[in-house]
Amino acid sequence: MATEPLSQNEIEDRLRELPGWSVENGLLTRTYRLGTHFAATAMVVHVAQTQEELNHHSALTLGYNTVSLAVSTHDAGGALTVRDFELARRVEAFAPVHGAA
Repeated sequence: MATEPLSQNEIEDRLRELPGWSVENGLLTRTYRLGTHFAATAMVVHVAQTQEELNHHSALTLGYNTVSLAVSTHDAGGALTVRDFELARRVEAFAPVHGAA
């Protein structure tokens, strides 16, 4: 996937397609709440597997019943690219399977 930085307008357009996601300090971020610690742990494993498939990795934080992601593209100088939004889109697609909200 391309590593060209997205414009502010492109970022805003893509954010509209990903409710719950936001940009904080230049990173695409989201925190999910889950029913149990076990469910959160299972989701972390699923996120890690997806990151490996994409060869694109976020800061991934496991809390008691939360999973937080924060991502940007290092190859683009830490800017946001389509790679970040593709990771977010994929996580968003499987989050409900884990009971994430």
